[in-house]
Amino acid sequence: MATVKGELVKNAKAMEDSFFARENEKLLRKLRAEAEIEKRREALRENLQIDDEALLDRLIELDFTVESVMAFTVIPLVVVAWADHSISRKERNAVLHAAAERGIKEGSTNYQLLLDWLEHRPDPLLYQTWKNYVQALVDGMDPAIALAIKESVVKRTTAVAKAAGGFLGLNAISDEEQAVLDDIEVSFS
Repeated sequence: MATVKGELVKNAKAMEDSFFARENEKLLRKLRAEAEIEKRREALRENLQIDDEALLDRLIELDFTVESVMAFTVIPLVVVAWADHSISRKERNAVLHAAAERGIKEGSTNYQLLLDWLEHRPDPLLYQTWKNYVQALVDGMDPAIALAIKESVVKRTTAVAKAAGGFLGLNAISDEEQAVLDDIEVSFS
């Protein structure tokens, strides 16, 4: 009888240990997931330069990553730069400067892709995909947040459009560039 009781105690202890091991594993997974979300939030905060926690949480919910932010922020810049079918040195520098501000580091894969887009005009499907992405992103988003994102994109793309400068500062933005800028704004509607 003592052996049976000892086996029962031993089995009860094993079940208890197993239960707590599973619970601890669940808690550990939860802590790791929370740490990963915080890491993503910090990376997005740094790359988008946004401190709005609600917006950052929404972007995480939408599975935004730093990589998608990179593409999201540079595609319209490249499209504006190519609007008049060529890219001036000033426009190229403006795009690279804006990309660097967004965390695209020289030598990175994103940087190499950007350089390729600046050398060879991207397929128009890339821009259409970006517009579709923007429309899906802002659909259902708080209008104030969508407006903040739109204003940020428009500000950077306008700077690229103005980079070529025009003659004596006149007509700094070509008609083709203005058409793309207008189209970018409409994409957020």
